[in-house]
Parts: sequence; C-alpha cells; structure tokens
Amino acid sequence: MKLSYPAVFYPWDEGEGYTVEVPDLLGCVTEGDSLVDAMFMGIDAASGWILTNMELGRPVPPPSPISAIRPDADGGFVSLLPLDMDAYAAQYGEDTIGERQELGVGG
Repeated sequence: MKLSYPAVFYPWDEGEGYTVEVPDLLGCVTEGDSLVDAMFMGIDAASGWILTNMELGRPVPPPSPISAIRPDADGGFVSLLPLDMDAYAAQYGEDTIGERQELGVGG
C-alpha cells in the first residue's frame, strides 16, 4: 500500500535542521539535522505511526489534501511524504509486534 501524507516542516532557529509535523497523524512529530534528514525522519515517523495503528486494529485517518494544510508559524512549509507501507511493514512489522508483546500492549 502506497500513501502520501502532507507534512509541515519548520526550520530551527539555529542550525540547518527542521521539525516535521504530520497533522493528520495525531502526535506524529520528528526532526532532522538537515532538510533531507528531516524528510527521511518524517517518512519513518509517519510509517511507524500508521503501522502501529494498523497492527493494533485502529483506523488510519485518510490524508488531507495538501492545499488544506497550512504552517502555524512563519518560515514553515508543507510537503508530501511518500509512504510505502508494504516495504515498511516487511522491514519493521515483526519487531513492532514483538516490542508490543514485551511491553504487554496489544495482542
């Protein structure tokens, strides 16, 4: 399954890094030391968020149109994060299930 979610990138006040928020995925926030790093971190965070919810049987919200997402602060911009959930699940799915069971979360 391939998905695309809009994300908001906010440049750091100091340094070249960015904070990344995915508004459609409650609490999905990450950062990277450069724009490229922030993009990869955003893809990883969003994919992990979605995979965890799928494994727990929770619904995954549909992505908003990119035109509906606006930065909350000056300097922020919106970009799409391409997600390949099949590849992500193949790489991380079993680890996620094992970690949940070790923590006593879910089944």
